[in-house]
Amino acid sequence: MKSLSLSILALFVFAPCILIGQVVIKGNIFDKNGDPLIGANVFIEGTFNGTSSNVDGTFSFETNEVGDHNLIIRFIGYEEISIPLAIGGEAITLQIKMKEAINKIDGVTITAGAFVAGGDRKREVLKELDIVTTAGATGDIAGALNTLPGTQTVGEEGKLYVRGGDDYETQTFIDGMRVVKPYHTTVPQTATRNRFSPFMFKGTSFSTGGYSAEYGQGLSSALILTTKEKADLTRTDFTIVPFGGEVAQCISTDRSSIAGKVGYFNMSPYYAVVPQEIDWISAPESVDANLVLRNKVGTYGVVKAYGNFTWSTSRLNHYDIDDQSKVTALGIDNVYGYLNTSYKDLIGENWTYFLGMSYTSNQDIYELDKEEIKENTKGSQVKLAFTGTINERIDLNYGVDFFQRDHDQIYQNSPESFQNRFGFREQILATFVEADIYFSNDFLARIGLRSEYGWLNLSHKIDPRISIAYKTGTNGNVSLAYGKFHQATNDDLLRIANKLDNEKSDHYILNYQYINKGKKFRIEGYYKQYQDLVKYNSFDVYDPSGYNNSGTGYAKGIDIFWRDSYGSIKNADYWISYSFLDTKRDYRDFPKTAIPIFASKHNISVAYKQFFPQLKSLVSATYTFASGRPYNDPNAPGFNEGRTNSYHDLSATIACLVTDNIGVFIMSTNVLGSKNVYGYEYGTVVNDEGLYNRRAIISPARRLIVIGATITLSKNGAMNQLRSL
Repeated sequence: MKSLSLSILALFVFAPCILIGQVVIKGNIFDKNGDPLIGANVFIEGTFNGTSSNVDGTFSFETNEVGDHNLIIRFIGYEEISIPLAIGGEAITLQIKMKEAINKIDGVTITAGAFVAGGDRKREVLKELDIVTTAGATGDIAGALNTLPGTQTVGEEGKLYVRGGDDYETQTFIDGMRVVKPYHTTVPQTATRNRFSPFMFKGTSFSTGGYSAEYGQGLSSALILTTKEKADLTRTDFTIVPFGGEVAQCISTDRSSIAGKVGYFNMSPYYAVVPQEIDWISAPESVDANLVLRNKVGTYGVVKAYGNFTWSTSRLNHYDIDDQSKVTALGIDNVYGYLNTSYKDLIGENWTYFLGMSYTSNQDIYELDKEEIKENTKGSQVKLAFTGTINERIDLNYGVDFFQRDHDQIYQNSPESFQNRFGFREQILATFVEADIYFSNDFLARIGLRSEYGWLNLSHKIDPRISIAYKTGTNGNVSLAYGKFHQATNDDLLRIANKLDNEKSDHYILNYQYINKGKKFRIEGYYKQYQDLVKYNSFDVYDPSGYNNSGTGYAKGIDIFWRDSYGSIKNADYWISYSFLDTKRDYRDFPKTAIPIFASKHNISVAYKQFFPQLKSLVSATYTFASGRPYNDPNAPGFNEGRTNSYHDLSATIACLVTDNIGVFIMSTNVLGSKNVYGYEYGTVVNDEGLYNRRAIISPARRLIVIGATITLSKNGAMNQLRSL
């Protein structure tokens, strides 16, 4: 009887536990499309009670837990889910929809308006070796980028003209800092070069429009260069060409490296052999020096410093179009110095901060017989920026920078002791904030805002910029971009009329890009609207009252790019670019809306490189075509109605390693000797036939031929200059 009582008592005591132990938790697990997820882990947090989903996404298990608990669902590639449960006596049925985890490495990327190289291999277009091995570029960054769609062939300048924009509309940034005067100073109608070596940079981002809110003061595009980190090897490099050479030394330790390079070039020996269209009194002569310091600080901090010094001089005779007996001696001297320092380090686990400072000093001296014009420009910038992760779906980039530029022009007429001076001081305080919002691995939005206050014209500008991207498949990507941009006009106008407002542009961009196994295809359509462009009275250019911001314009077109890197053809790399441009402006001294003289409707580039590993050699060729550019003919009706003949250039390079550390090369631009005319200049008085005399604007020589050698000295004796500095 006692035993029976104990049994009954035990039944009442343990019955609730027995009943609760039979609680069933079941349900379905599926993705955003409603498809079942197979093998997802489902368990009660802190226990061993759980299971995995079946082939149809269903799951079911029993638990003897009671009270409040969390049900955890995990599946690779998806965000973990935690569901609070109140476990009692009834079965629990759940319908669980899982979200993809954000993979910022393999997820969607913004491609609208951006060509990126280095670091982000998914969007890689031109690396440092691409630049130096592209025939016709002659190792110049701008020269290589001019083979990409969206650029215009302006052979007498050599600068970047992007999507109907003038050359000053493209800004250059090094390590996030704006560069003042990024091109060498040359005589008029002679192509220049970018001042900086491509081997200095680990990443090259070339934006043809719609660029980040972090950067400002560019109406058309931004060239964003990122210097390399610490060098790994100690080495010495020599480069020898017929008109000069350079020597570079790099010293590397465990935590730091310092590299210096100095070069001297004098074109006199070359011009003595190759006839020139220019009557040189003294051919271009230059000295170029660079110093690069990279040092690790603490665990993650990096200090970078880069300095560049350039001196150049040249003299020529300029002949009057109307009277060839009238000769003016023209001389140009340039002294340039640039210093960029930055420090970057971590804050916690998810944030980095960047502090940068830069300073530029540039002096150009123009001598015209007894007249002298000095132009002095000094620029400085301080920038503080923070980049980090708010959560797995939001990345944030924000900061502040202050930029100052002082510019003046002094005109001196020695016999009459007459002097005239124009100048300005531009000060800009800017703040920016930009967020990358990952809605999924397939959908990304970048929303940015840039605010600038300028003391020169007491103006405050706020520029919104937004880009969205959708991944159409494993290899495809569609992007849309819109942005407002503004910029002070170029120096020769601003120094006369200091109070001019900034010029403005609105960009609309639609892009599709496909990348697969070394092959890349992209097509991009764009529309750019210009406002507040500067206009002035050409009959009195020194009267500030004749200047205003009433100019307008537009540019629209399609850019197409195809690249096949070591895929279809063994050891070969090639790309094809095509650009269609429709643009008109009413600005400067234009009497009506017209196509600017630097714009050509069609531009095509084909770059091909064939490597021969067994011979340790390279053969490359680049063909460039541009349809005729407009020019104004005072002997004909209309304005800018004239058209030059089409531009053609076939350039080639052959390079090989004689030994592991000695290389030789020969390169030639315009191999076929095409006579390319960039436009015409006209006299000021009519001749006996009642017409204005004219003279074609052409290159100083049909082609540039360079034969040279490179020598590298390093510990292993096998390094060569086709690697990195």
